[in-house]
Amino acid sequence: MENETGNIFDGGSENRQFVFGRGVQGCIHSCPELMECVNVVGFLPLLDSGIYRYDAETLMADECRFTRFPDGSWEWPLWQWKGAVVREGGCVYGKFFAGKAGFISREWWPDFCNWRRSKNAAPEEGTIEDVILSTLREHGSMIARELRAACDFTGKNMRSKFDGYVGRLQMAARIVTEDFVYPVDKHGREYGFGWSLLTTPESLLGREACVCERSPEESYERMMAHLARLLPEATEAQLKKLIK
Repeated sequence: MENETGNIFDGGSENRQFVFGRGVQGCIHSCPELMECVNVVGFLPLLDSGIYRYDAETLMADECRFTRFPDGSWEWPLWQWKGAVVREGGCVYGKFFAGKAGFISREWWPDFCNWRRSKNAAPEEGTIEDVILSTLREHGSMIARELRAACDFTGKNMRSKFDGYVGRLQMAARIVTEDFVYPVDKHGREYGFGWSLLTTPESLLGREACVCERSPEESYERMMAHLARLLPEATEAQLKKLIK
């Protein structure tokens, strides 16, 4: 995996670094490479993060970018790889970065979870957020629309309200995406953009992965230091926005 300035991975296979800069783009050609990238960088927004060239879409090689065909069909490897990266890459996916989706490696999840939960207390019993979490825990994992129906968000304009609650619970590190489920046509082929299969991080990774020995403030400083090394061109305000 290279860029115009040389190898973006420096060091041995067990001590790799990935520093984003003006030469980093178009370097990922496969799902295994994307998994490796996530586990090396720790935090990776899916699409535009607001920080120059810091997102998975920018890292995709030309042949892996969104392509629409004359018959109206499309191909988007990055979108299609999301589920495999979570299932096989041992990472977490959800709307974590200022309400935008992205990946967090298992290594960094305890610190991220520690910090975010310290800023967002567990929902009080009987609140809508509590009902959503309780329903999800009872079933283990649910497609978003099934979870919405189970929580009785079925009336007019209820979908956007429900999505807002789920989004806030993801930002609070209490709900994550386990996989993506796609409808199948009469020929047995998957189609569409898929439905998020939601779960709790405890269910996906285990309770121990949601516990950190550091204080929330220590986790925050550790993440900030890591991101500052990873994104030398980003401002402090931009870094804070990612993990605040």
